[in-house]
Amino acid sequence: MGFYPDDSIVLIALHGDRGRFGGRVRLGIPTDTAQWPDVADQLADCLISAGQERDARPEAILVYLCQEPAEGESGKDVKDRLRPLAQRLRTACGALDVPVLEALCLSNGRFWSYCCPDFRCCPAEGTPMVMPGTSVMAAAAAYAGMQVRGSLKEMEARLMPRTGRRAAEQEKALDAAAGALVPRMLERDGAATVRRDTLDLAGAMIHRFRQDTPSGSNRARDACDDALITDAEAADLILGLQDRVTRDRAAEWMDGSVAAPALRLWRALARRCAGGYAEHAAAPLTLAGWVCWSTEDGPSARIALNCALSLDPDYTFAQLLHRAINEGLDPEPLRRCLREQNDAVTSAAEDAPAPATDSPSTTKETRRPTRRGPAGRPRGPRGGTGPGTRSTDGRGRRRAGRDGDRSRR
Repeated sequence: MGFYPDDSIVLIALHGDRGRFGGRVRLGIPTDTAQWPDVADQLADCLISAGQERDARPEAILVYLCQEPAEGESGKDVKDRLRPLAQRLRTACGALDVPVLEALCLSNGRFWSYCCPDFRCCPAEGTPMVMPGTSVMAAAAAYAGMQVRGSLKEMEARLMPRTGRRAAEQEKALDAAAGALVPRMLERDGAATVRRDTLDLAGAMIHRFRQDTPSGSNRARDACDDALITDAEAADLILGLQDRVTRDRAAEWMDGSVAAPALRLWRALARRCAGGYAEHAAAPLTLAGWVCWSTEDGPSARIALNCALSLDPDYTFAQLLHRAINEGLDPEPLRRCLREQNDAVTSAAEDAPAPATDSPSTTKETRRPTRRGPAGRPRGPRGGTGPGTRSTDGRGRRRAGRDGDRSRR
């Protein structure tokens, strides 16, 4: 999976006589036990039906329940508490004529089998797990070029909003930026100006991030990235990216040398969506997921898109990307489309005449063609439109405020 799935149900399909790994599904373990039967049925149906659509119905299924003990609990207590869930998953798969070959509980550095009654191989106190990175599976994954990025909690923590005093300061900056944005949008060509300013600022931030590459642990690198952008700059970018057109054109920073600094910027912006602006993180989280998928980091892409959809389940751009990843599509056609659109708009801009000026003393900077594409649409960082331009919900609204507005998709 590319990460350790904390607090998760994981089902893996097995194919052929040798039990080749196939599709897999993961879901957080519901805290409400009343949801367990429905969750088990849905997960089993999802995994098996997905295999049937690809003409690869699973021969068997492996079940993993991963959860660390709560305070005062032991790993064995977790195993006993989750036993009804494991049994429900086994019956759900069996009802679809696919047996569960093994069901394991992983907790506190040990694992227990729900299927094997032989205490000689599956002792009551559990079997210690090998050290991370030392198993045959880990060696095979490393040989195949797969990178384990830590635990699910660690990866999600990189996308979580600020808390405490820093969150209050960022929220004040967002309030001030939102108050200044409304009158700007009401001006003549105000929307185009705001889009252009947002993309110019994003480009400047990506250049800044590119010039200062941090090192150390993920936490240390994220702290360095947070220090590279001020509260006011973050507020302007967060609010500007709520506009669908702006967000889609920002998606053009997707590969090459700009991909890594762009990903760092989108993550930093997601962490700045504090307090009442938490839902605004859907845009930078989706952009982070898109960059991860474009750079062949599927696990990180899924986590970023899951976080976006948990904030706004109707966010269409995130829905489309998440479905494309789960269906195993190749992002290259989408990247190629963006590059072609970029080339077309760039050529059109270069052929456009420079605007007339009233004063001979006008500087060279003001003589450059305006950042507009065909039909008067403002250009993005490199021209063209992003992959979400057909993902609008048809209501045509733009988001510049705070909660409850789902106009950006």
